[in-house]
Amino acid sequence: MYQKLKIGDRMISPIDWEMTPDLSFGTYESWGGRERVRNNDERVYYFFVDDWGKKPKVCLMERGIKHAKILAEIDAPTDIVRGCVEGQGRSDRRERSYAIDATLKQWLIDTVLDGGQSSFVLPVVDEEINEDMGLPLPMHGEEAFTGTAYSLPSEPAIISEEQAEEIIIRWGFFDTFLNPGGSFANVFKRTADPQVVIDAKTSLMWQRGGIDITSVRTMQQRIDALNNQHFAGFSDWRLPTLEEAMSLLEPVENTKGIHLHPCFSKEQPFVFIAAQRKPGGYWFVDFKHGRAFHSSGTIPGGFGRLVRTVAP
Repeated sequence: MYQKLKIGDRMISPIDWEMTPDLSFGTYESWGGRERVRNNDERVYYFFVDDWGKKPKVCLMERGIKHAKILAEIDAPTDIVRGCVEGQGRSDRRERSYAIDATLKQWLIDTVLDGGQSSFVLPVVDEEINEDMGLPLPMHGEEAFTGTAYSLPSEPAIISEEQAEEIIIRWGFFDTFLNPGGSFANVFKRTADPQVVIDAKTSLMWQRGGIDITSVRTMQQRIDALNNQHFAGFSDWRLPTLEEAMSLLEPVENTKGIHLHPCFSKEQPFVFIAAQRKPGGYWFVDFKHGRAFHSSGTIPGGFGRLVRTVAP
């Protein structure tokens, strides 16, 4: 019972009432959770509350390995949705996706599931958009950089939450939660290779795209492979440090919905960095929500955007 939801001409079934955003991340983006997944084509469907916008909303998520898609928003009563959010508390201010509670679950069962009122189900329509890579950048070397140059730490580190916050504030980096007033104005230049850009302010060369989601163990193998291939003509590519990755974050989302200069691809929403968390776990930088965050997964998964230091 209570297993079907119709979205347009599509029937979604079954609903996984036990799945939550936290469990979903651990299962489908952390390689330590793969024992719960039968195959890469498996899909699960669950409801959650998205509180990232001006008001919370109920969403139906379709989830799988390397796959996350919101299929519909549910026009649930505002008081029930807000009660769900308020009743769970906010143990981590950097997280605003919540599991549904018993009251919201019952409303969904009574109202929209198994032939209920389809008017409450608002399908999310895919739009085919060619990714905008921004206006043409000036060529590196055509004009000398006259601003203040910065040399960011480039060595891997083990960082506590307190240290991460201190780093972000000290350098003035933007972070949605830790330093919403921050801003680090990059000065990007194009090169003869369209796969990379140079930030004249930090003398860092960046991948404009990146590495698809993989485990932390496989990530280094892929970096080694790119270096062996002399990606963009160089063999010293590496993961960025916390400081280097945070320097890319922009306070305002671009038209692609990420906190990055539009010259970068949106296909790497959060990336590994060369920092482990003290006392355990790994740090990431989230370009989608504009923040640093950590995962305690034993073998987490993430995307990559590599960097190298440009010789003076």
